[in-house]
Amino acid sequence: MAAYPVDPRSPDATYLGFWRERHLCTLTTLRPDGTPHVVPVGVTYDPAAGLARVIASKSSAKVRNVLAAGPDGGLAAVCQVDGRRWATLEGRATVSTGPARVAEAERRYAERYGRTPSSNPSRVVIEIKLASAMGRG
Repeated sequence: MAAYPVDPRSPDATYLGFWRERHLCTLTTLRPDGTPHVVPVGVTYDPAAGLARVIASKSSAKVRNVLAAGPDGGLAAVCQVDGRRWATLEGRATVSTGPARVAEAERRYAERYGRTPSSNPSRVVIEIKLASAMGRG
């Protein structure tokens, strides 16, 4: 089956269902020198808001990469794979430190992954404003 484009704000039920399953994902950000930095993460997908969210410590390389891109954020992608099924969300990432935004990201993480994230006073949320999506199911 070929890959297909998806409207990230209006995914079909199969695509959305895949993002609601518990899967480890990857986040790709760009280092200041333009090379990709890929790390395993937990991701939540909110098509109504047009966002993918990743909770992180503010001192992490992924957060530093996004911040180094400047106030408009940097390009980023999240991807998950399960056998032959895969899904990717792409857009511009920014970092939010607002307590309400971090709490919402933690809530969504707990819902998707079935566990509350450990306490981390330096937690931030990387929010990816989605521009495109694709997958194969």
